[in-house]
Amino acid sequence: MAANKSFTIVEYFGGDDGYRCGYCKNEKGNFSHGMWSHTMTVQDYQDLIDRGWRRSGKYVYKPIMNKTCCPQYTIRCHALKFQPSKSHKKSLKKMNKFISNGELPTGQDDARPQEPSKVCHAEVKCAAITDIQKEVAECPTVTEVQKEAADAAPTGPETTKKDLMSAPDGRTTATSTKAGAVMGADPSRPPCRKAKELRKERRLQKEQMRQKADGVSSIVSSTPPTPTHASQPKTLEDFIDESLPDKSSHCLEVRLVRANPPSPQFKASFDASYQVYKLYQMAIHKDPPDKPSESQFRRFLCDSPLEAEYSPDGPEVGYGSFHQQYWLDGRLVAVGVIDILPTCVSSVYLYYHPDSASLSLGSYSALREIAFTRQLQKQSPKLCFYYLGFYIHSCPKMRYKGQYRPSDLLCPETYAWVAIERCILQLENSRYARFNQDPDAGDARALKDVGRAMVLYRRAVMPYAAYSRKRKGSSDETEVQQFAGLLGQDCAERILLYRA
Repeated sequence: MAANKSFTIVEYFGGDDGYRCGYCKNEKGNFSHGMWSHTMTVQDYQDLIDRGWRRSGKYVYKPIMNKTCCPQYTIRCHALKFQPSKSHKKSLKKMNKFISNGELPTGQDDARPQEPSKVCHAEVKCAAITDIQKEVAECPTVTEVQKEAADAAPTGPETTKKDLMSAPDGRTTATSTKAGAVMGADPSRPPCRKAKELRKERRLQKEQMRQKADGVSSIVSSTPPTPTHASQPKTLEDFIDESLPDKSSHCLEVRLVRANPPSPQFKASFDASYQVYKLYQMAIHKDPPDKPSESQFRRFLCDSPLEAEYSPDGPEVGYGSFHQQYWLDGRLVAVGVIDILPTCVSSVYLYYHPDSASLSLGSYSALREIAFTRQLQKQSPKLCFYYLGFYIHSCPKMRYKGQYRPSDLLCPETYAWVAIERCILQLENSRYARFNQDPDAGDARALKDVGRAMVLYRRAVMPYAAYSRKRKGSSDETEVQQFAGLLGQDCAERILLYRA
């Protein structure tokens, strides 16, 4: 192979057998194609996730959408257009209050992700495809972005807290209800007005007072005044960077460290990172103490096939696999595993220290990653999306990803992106759906010539047509045809299928 060119090298494993589904618990309902990636370029992985593939460590898989029990649709958020929702703002404000004065919400607000199943890590051996496929199929949350599903479906103390925040205390509510039932509405009192109207009126009064002070007429014209900076909605960055007092109770530091190849900072914090992961698995997923081993942690959340790449028009930190670490008062409390790719930041996984569950670190870290994507876009204009993994509408606990809007889902047949609002209407009627409404549309990058698919054979790179001539009587054409078809013609002409 040419020494100055990087290749993606994979071994394809097919996808004929069904495995236990981690979402609906169907024992044989989960179907996916899989391949082991020895090495992979960031552009190839970008193209693969845009065709429905995802990685778990070095294992890359693609659900068979029209066959699997719980179809998993690739979801991406338009980071530049993102505006935080009320629940997102709540998470950001909660963190800021805690940092500034140590204030936590009343009760223990458990921010754990409401996952469909435990993450179970069996020993994965490259040679044993059955073990690899079963591991990922049974434990899909390994590659899920674990971002505070509790925001979408709070339980226990979280629900109580939400109720208390959205209404007066129980005694006041009961008294008001009883009085209304007996006396009816008081005609002498002015009608209730929305808080939004009151805020708008107060802003107008302040503006009039300012104009009077400046000697300007305070007469309100029929033309709405030009909005001032103060009336503009806060951006995501405004909430994150909200000014804190000089003497804050706590200090939060977010560090980005390269995971592959491991940077000195990654190596120095490896033990602390593993300990947080182990405590997370034991507390959140109820794993026994001996199960979340260091080798499993390294295999699934540290190892990556993605090479470190740098480009003149790319981000300063480069492309590849990273850990975004959250250090609170010098102590590691959470780690977000992410991939920085040519057009997106792809979130792989999040784990956090159980003692910090009340800080809603799942939601908070997702918002920080969106802000990080926007920051990278200033350095690399085409890097403007935030990928949240898979959206699974048939699993209500995984629908929270659809709250990060505007967002799109990937059509499983044409690989076109479609606004999630349109997709949900179809998914309400059917677990599997073709989102592209054009009946004539097809896969624009469909395989046209299997002979051009690339093969690595005896350390030599060659198209499949040349390989088949060397291996007269070879019976793997059907397998190669299926493999290359899943990649699409462009990827098939770049990604090397390993043949011993």
